[in-house]
Parts: sequence; structure tokens; C-alpha cells
Amino acid sequence: MRIIFKGIKRVFPVCRAAMIFLVLLTVQESKAQFALKTNLLYDALTTPNLGAEIGIGERSTISLVYGLNPWSYDSEYGRRKAKHWVVMPEYRWWTCTKFDGYFIGVHAMGGQFNAANMNIPLPGVFFSGDNLSKGVRDKRYEGWFAGIGVTYGYQWVLSRHWNFEAEIGAGYNYVNYKKFNCSECGGKIGEGNTNYLGITKLGLSFIYLF
Repeated sequence: MRIIFKGIKRVFPVCRAAMIFLVLLTVQESKAQFALKTNLLYDALTTPNLGAEIGIGERSTISLVYGLNPWSYDSEYGRRKAKHWVVMPEYRWWTCTKFDGYFIGVHAMGGQFNAANMNIPLPGVFFSGDNLSKGVRDKRYEGWFAGIGVTYGYQWVLSRHWNFEAEIGAGYNYVNYKKFNCSECGGKIGEGNTNYLGITKLGLSFIYLF
């Protein structure tokens, strides 16, 4: 849990500053519209998440999403966990009008992780380092990551205040890690870095518009 709590302490100032920035934009932009969202796919993977998005023009929005997974549990294979936190800012351009229809975006991401005894079928490739999607099946990895990507999606208007969104994103992540023998015991047996290229976002989200 140490790496998760350190991550929480580090990300709170960033999230607070970002939310202040979003509020200031709301005050200064008369045509702005504000929304809160949660990604149901991420929730289904036991990772609570919350996003905030604001309009900055007729066809432009910016958003910030934060997700946290602090859980671990026992299994016949030992202690399993995919603990992590991630923060993801994004700029979107809408083909018609904001919060309605198709959009394309550019996103960044960063966070920390601590994973062991898990099958993580990441739809992408690792190169110049360990393949973490296979490595965490019988080893424990902890470290940090940062990357960028592009997004494509569509948003449906359900009612005056509710929308539904589907999105997919692909990009690159640099991952720095330490490797351990097992999930709860043993010393460090290695460290290094790897590069990931593939899917970086996948979402089905409910959105509340203010």
C-alpha cells in the first residue's frame, strides 16, 4: 500500500490545481458547460474513477480523470493485486458541438502501480524491457508510468442532464519498474524500464451535465 498512498499524496495537489483551473474557466467562459463522469468499464475492474470535463469553446473541451485501485485479495495462487492510481488530462475537439456526437482527442497519463499474480491482457506490445502483462503472473512489479495518446469516441444525449459515452484511445507509455519474487515476500530481483505501445483508453461512461 505504501506506493499507493504516496501516489495519492502526490496527485491530490495536481487534481486540486486542475479543478481550480476548470472552475476559473467556467467563470471566464460564458459558453462553458461542465460535466462529471465515471467510466463503467473501469468501475467493473474494481477501480473507482471520476472525471470532470468543461467546454472551452463551441467544439472544444478539456477533461481530467482520476482512478484509484487500492485492493488486494487472497487466492489459490497467492496474494493477488493490481493496485494503481492514474491521472489523465485530455483535450477534445467535437465534429459538431461539444458533448454531442463524435469527437477526437489528445490525452496524457501518469501514475504508479503495484501488481502481482494477475492476468492483465493489455492489448498492445512491450519492447526494450520486460513484458509486464506476462511478468505479473508470477512476479511482483511496482513502479511508475507516463505517456501520451489519441482518442476517438461518440457521446449520446440521453436527457437534459444525462449523456452516455463510448471511447477508445491508443498511444505510448514509458514504464519504470522494480521486480520482486512474490507478492508479499522476497527482496528485489531486478529493475529496469520498458515501453508500451497499444490501447491506452477504453471507456463506457455515464455523464452528468450541469
